[in-house]
Amino acid sequence: MICGSVCFFGVRRVLRLTAPWAVTQNEACDTDRSHFIGMETLLDDFLQYLRQERGHAEQTIATYSGVLRRVAGWLQNDRSIKRWCDVDLPMLNLFLEHERKRQIPSRDTMVSKNISPETLYLEIAALRSFFKYAEAESRLSRNPAEHLCLPRRWQRLPKSLSYEQVENFLRPEKPETAFSLCEQAVVELAYAAGLRLSELTHLRLEQLHLDASFVQVIGKGGKERVVPVGGAATSAIHDYLDRGRPQLVRSSTPGVVFLTQRGSAFARSTLWLRFIKRAKRCGIEGRLTPHMLRHSFATHLLDRGADLRVIQEMLGHASVATTERYTHVAVEKLGHIHQAYHPRA
Repeated sequence: MICGSVCFFGVRRVLRLTAPWAVTQNEACDTDRSHFIGMETLLDDFLQYLRQERGHAEQTIATYSGVLRRVAGWLQNDRSIKRWCDVDLPMLNLFLEHERKRQIPSRDTMVSKNISPETLYLEIAALRSFFKYAEAESRLSRNPAEHLCLPRRWQRLPKSLSYEQVENFLRPEKPETAFSLCEQAVVELAYAAGLRLSELTHLRLEQLHLDASFVQVIGKGGKERVVPVGGAATSAIHDYLDRGRPQLVRSSTPGVVFLTQRGSAFARSTLWLRFIKRAKRCGIEGRLTPHMLRHSFATHLLDRGADLRVIQEMLGHASVATTERYTHVAVEKLGHIHQAYHPRA
């Protein structure tokens, strides 16, 4: 009867009413539901919720998955906890204290270091989101992470390259090969359109509109935006598509624009490494990341008078507050100029 009366509302509603774990909140932790729902099951359901209902990017889902599976492993191995309903706030605080002391290898040196405040912030956000979902879906009777406080985050100013560094980084390399043409097109587009690393790796051929000088970009949460592309980047992409990509294509090659030497799509880590190696070859000091080209794109536009709202649209920021970080960079730069050249500074 229940199923017949609610089927027209959709499958998900039916599952909520008929599933064994769809109990009242008072019953949820008192009932032994280990036969119906294990820690992995609820975790997987949450990740599906992020993917299908919230539309989160795969990278975000992978990050949350890593955090929550690490929590589940710690609970089972260090605290002998096998059910989420046995978790309480003091236990979550113990886990976070454990995480603060956890050592991870540094990317730049062989020395280990503690996790960053940003990583800890992300872990707390993942826990709060997960338990909020579990309580809302009546999978748990209470939310132990409800009063878990997010630490205050330091506002780090985006690091960008100077105009000279960008010119040096984008200078074509010799000898010309299929792969060097691919790399040249990637870095030109990264700076010309301010694309994220994941947007570069997933960009498909049908998203290129080079005759009209723009690309369609699928950003975070599946949001689509249109970004203009200048002449240098358009020319580099044309060269790659005409003379480079045909040599990289294999029978199993996907429809993405940029290909590895094996004809496959780039993994994020592989493309990241290409940026780092190119920066070293160009003699750029410090550690260059792909996101620094995105920061440079925004900072240089703002330096030359572009409207903040226009930059927000091109970057795909949901809030203009995120884009406003670049105004602080511009103000800081003006301060240095004033200090250097004003006679009474």
